[in-house]
Amino acid sequence: MVIAIGFEGSANKLGIGIIKDGEVLANVRKTYITPPGEGFLPKETAEHHRSKILDLLKEALSVAKISPDVIDVVCYTKGPGMAPPLLTVAIVARTIAQIWNKPILGVNHCIGHIEMGRFITKAQNPTVLYVSGGNTQVIAYSMKRYRIFGETIDIAVGNCLDRFARIIKLSNDPSPGYNIEQMAKKGEKFLKLPYTVKGMDVSFSGILSFIEKEANPAKFKKNIKKTIDEKDKLTDADLCFSLQETLFAMLVETTERAMAHCGSEEVLIVGGVGCNERLQEMMRIMCEERGGKLFATDERFCIDNGLMIAHAGAEMFKSGTRMSWNDATVTQRYRTDEVLVTWRDD
Repeated sequence: MVIAIGFEGSANKLGIGIIKDGEVLANVRKTYITPPGEGFLPKETAEHHRSKILDLLKEALSVAKISPDVIDVVCYTKGPGMAPPLLTVAIVARTIAQIWNKPILGVNHCIGHIEMGRFITKAQNPTVLYVSGGNTQVIAYSMKRYRIFGETIDIAVGNCLDRFARIIKLSNDPSPGYNIEQMAKKGEKFLKLPYTVKGMDVSFSGILSFIEKEANPAKFKKNIKKTIDEKDKLTDADLCFSLQETLFAMLVETTERAMAHCGSEEVLIVGGVGCNERLQEMMRIMCEERGGKLFATDERFCIDNGLMIAHAGAEMFKSGTRMSWNDATVTQRYRTDEVLVTWRDD
């Protein structure tokens, strides 16, 4: 029996989770929310995590109804992520591991998402679409590694959505991506946007630049006919709808290509953008047309959380992985395929 506690704080979500041999004991989270039109900066995000983490730790232990002495391993997000928040959480994890006299393990954030998704959905060996504010990757497992088949060559899909939400001044509560999703449901007109798939990789920055000009034509001095008919104007809802449809179509295409290459019949969507119901719908249609099946989770498990770090760390610990104190650092750019997957034999 292994009881693991996990600390996540690579971006604006601070989470602590506790798991006991596949049983979820606690999964608590605090989100740093900025005003509409503003993103979250590394320094301020780290300050938020620093101010909330000890109270959140007390809450997690209270919810789990356990004391620190029964915990077997302390796990934390080693990377990738924003350096100041990562460091803040890693320092706390290192400190309590030493106070409690427990071993410590640094977990790859991306691996945490994948293993959480497999754990919750019971997907066996899926093609994984990992989509979040900082990452966009198409992944498949092979020979003790999670191999990256394709990824973004510039910004992540979540970052693209978040930045457009800031352009049109959408609220960041509960998240800009969620509010874009809700507004997109009201969209009626489709604006054709650049569609940039390059082999197995995707590019989103050009799409963002293009749609920003549509959202703020005066700012870019775009020629506008003063006599334009009101019925021909595009609303913010139309733009949100068009952006979502284009971005998600690109992701479905690259995921399907990876499925074909691997001979896979399963797709697992993980990461914060994986909560988007329209993305899930589009991916499900593709999977069903191929005779496959889609696996996805809800916001409790797909949005950054401490439980995914605890679960992945527990799997690593049970398979014999150990970490020296000198290695208990953070790595801002920590690739998914750098991790040796010691806990899988398939």
